Amino acid sequence: MEERIRRIREMETILQTAGPVLRRLEAALEEYEALREPLAALDAYYGSREWWEDLDADARGELPADLRRGVLSQDEVYDLLTDARRLETRMRESGACGEE
Repeated sequence: MEERIRRIREMETILQTAGPVLRRLEAALEEYEALREPLAALDAYYGSREWWEDLDADARGELPADLRRGVLSQDEVYDLLTDARRLETRMRESGACGEE
């Protein structure tokens, strides 16, 4: 009897914990899926001829001082794209992408 109660409590804890986690994961995946195409555009831009021209224009002071230009930072863009690839690999390896 005690074993049964322990088991039911343990499974109830899993049930109550998993629901909210899965809902957050689903929302995050939907956000990520919406970012896949824009991320591909950023990846294509980073290091392209246009990117180098924009970087040179910034160095010459041709861009407005209040223009956010993190995209011209090699480290910030590289780190973001590297993180995206690392997470995609992690999802594939964990079976999170439906592969078994």
